[in-house]
Amino acid sequence: MFGPLLFKLSDYTLNTQRILGILLLLVTFALILHMFLTTIYTIDNDKLKIKSGFFSYKPIEISEIKSITKTNNIISSPAASFDRIEIQYGKFKSIVLSPKDKSNFCKDLNELNPEIKIVLN
Repeated sequence: MFGPLLFKLSDYTLNTQRILGILLLLVTFALILHMFLTTIYTIDNDKLKIKSGFFSYKPIEISEIKSITKTNNIISSPAASFDRIEIQYGKFKSIVLSPKDKSNFCKDLNELNPEIKIVLN
């Protein structure tokens, strides 16, 4: 993502300003990479816990989940992929996730709450 910018910055004589620019790009890239590599969804008793990078989301009561549907929504979310599902819960709440094995993830949630409507097609 930042590769072309790094080549552009390194094209010229390195000075303090260019080195700081390169360092800023590398730190930004490292933070984004960290979020992608440490996104974790955990089913703990009756709650779905979501952690993405340095951020932990409020646990979702599995009993409050109403539906799980496939989505192409690109909204900012704790989803490390564009192959996403949207979980509707509570009265009007939703969150977009991207578990690696969507069908088993949904099956595990459905075992704890058989009322969940699942549409992955």
